[in-house]
Amino acid sequence: MTATEIITGRPESGGYKVDMSRGGHDGRASSEWFSRPDDEKYLSLSDLYASVKGRADRSRTRTVESAAIRVEAHRDDPSSLALVLPDAEAPVAPTHWSFGQLASLVGAPAAYLRQLPAPLAGINLQYGLTNHRAGQVKTMEVANGRTELRAVTGPDYGRIYDHELVSAVQRIAGDGVGDTRWKVPGVLDWSTGVYNPMVDVSKDTTTLYASDRDVFLFLVDDRNPIEAGTLPDGSPDLFFRGFYCWNSEVGAKTLGIASFYLRAVCQNRNLWGVEDFQEITIRHSKYAAGRFAHEAAPALANFADSSPQPFIQGIRMARGRIVARSDDDRTDFLRKRGFSKAETGKIVETVLAEEGRPPESVFDFVQGITAVARSKPQQDPRLTMETRAKKLLEQAA
Repeated sequence: MTATEIITGRPESGGYKVDMSRGGHDGRASSEWFSRPDDEKYLSLSDLYASVKGRADRSRTRTVESAAIRVEAHRDDPSSLALVLPDAEAPVAPTHWSFGQLASLVGAPAAYLRQLPAPLAGINLQYGLTNHRAGQVKTMEVANGRTELRAVTGPDYGRIYDHELVSAVQRIAGDGVGDTRWKVPGVLDWSTGVYNPMVDVSKDTTTLYASDRDVFLFLVDDRNPIEAGTLPDGSPDLFFRGFYCWNSEVGAKTLGIASFYLRAVCQNRNLWGVEDFQEITIRHSKYAAGRFAHEAAPALANFADSSPQPFIQGIRMARGRIVARSDDDRTDFLRKRGFSKAETGKIVETVLAEEGRPPESVFDFVQGITAVARSKPQQDPRLTMETRAKKLLEQAA
């Protein structure tokens, strides 16, 4: 089998032997997995879509004059505050999120206002709305038993609905549970180093999430591993394709899509052995919806249908490009690329420990750099070092 072949079918052992010590680590999906309560976890893309689309169908968006909004609070209920919007049939209750947005837009400290009795907080908000320099705000209200104010943004906010992102993923992933090549990821067995792609989707394993303010989806093509060279013991170095994406139709975060190759996903949804990480983000500005339609959605489809050959070829070229034959060569190679003396020593020692020989090729150095990056406790230095490794690999290709 050559290094450019895609392995099809599943081994008799029920999984694939992978090497998690190589490549980078990504904890974004794990953070989502840890923080989501059960009612934010979905077992299929169709269930997720139905939830967020239904919410959007019950919502109303409009741009209103700031000064026309009336804040309503009663002395006999110091914890209750509502807003009376122009032409509204009844007052709307702001959510925790929209209250913070409203306070921010009018220049009031939300944390302080939340500590005040509703009448006092209402006086401050009313003053801010009356004197709001932008003159207008865009609201999003949802009828859910009672009418709630889900979002308050500037008038030029370009809303991309959560269901639009989920629908774009459905076009390439179906239900996301194995009916196409793209699915909720399997689980790595740390004791054996075997990654099993065939795991039942449950509240404990799903990677499809939605809250009242955002969505997050993580899927992999883990039944079709890609071989890109061999490990020191001669076994294949296997990769899988994966992507995650996110959005907030109420302004809590940008829309984003990240694609990558990875070697394994563990039970708590950490990504291991990550290579070729690519990310695009779209701010919810005036033309955001158009950018999503013409940039983000096609990029997702292109990645789903693309050939892994450029990635494989890049790995092969990095493996074959010998840049150091001696200790002096190794030191010069790293120091010329901005690594400190201490970092240089750690990188060389790491490769020696993991490979049984000092680094020689660009790929050797990339693996050593990413391994050292994983040991850094702070995120920013870790990401900085991983980015340098990525650039080094791209230059080799």
